[in-house]
Amino acid sequence: MESFEQLAAQYDPMIHKIMHSLNIFNNKEEFYQLGLISLWQAWKNHDAEKGTFFSYSYSMVKGKIMNELTRQNKQSQQYFYPKDEFWELIEGPSPFPATDHTHELLTKCGLLTANQMKWLQYTLCDQMSVKEIAEKEQVSLSAVKNWRHGAREKLKNIMENNRFLED
Repeated sequence: MESFEQLAAQYDPMIHKIMHSLNIFNNKEEFYQLGLISLWQAWKNHDAEKGTFFSYSYSMVKGKIMNELTRQNKQSQQYFYPKDEFWELIEGPSPFPATDHTHELLTKCGLLTANQMKWLQYTLCDQMSVKEIAEKEQVSLSAVKNWRHGAREKLKNIMENNRFLED
């Protein structure tokens, strides 16, 4: 039985070919490492009675890399990462500083409910996701989504009607 180092050298072109076929041009080292780990798993788990090592390792490496691509794609769609220039413009810890005055004004004017204000503050100031807000407030995801929907509608109407309060 050959060592894994020899096997890795032999199957190195296969890993690169899979990466190329999946159009992986970013994070190449990360995906290459995943390919090596998958190759090692295939090496440890291969059963010669069930087929050739090449076909088993090829499908295992390609499958693991495709799963990671899917995971990263879902993550990038779920979160928005502004460009570096955006972060340079921010002077404080949050682009939307929450002041008691602003909170009190929006609440007293009846523009947003207390829960809608919670959603707004957690989202803009604390950069929390709907799931994180739900956990923190100990409510369901749908409750937080309802807060978000209501707040967005009200804020959209305010912007459309130009009812922003002047300083």
